[in-house]
Amino acid sequence: MTINKKDLTREQLEKAMRCKTADELMKLAEAEGFDITKEEAEVYMAELADYNLDEEALQAAVGGTGPYDAQQDGKK
Repeated sequence: MTINKKDLTREQLEKAMRCKTADELMKLAEAEGFDITKEEAEVYMAELADYNLDEEALQAAVGGTGPYDAQQDGKK
């Protein structure tokens, strides 16, 4: 199964961000039930390297609330 980033949990994303190599990411993906090629892992590694997420941005990236949603929650 290929990876749909919207299906990743926060924990999975955090684990992926700790991977140092494409091979390490491939092993993690396999352990999580995903099948990715070396080329896909290298692309994901490049994308992950671009992320320097703080806690709020990480939450939003894995399907949590973003700043807009947090503002809306306060109005309820």
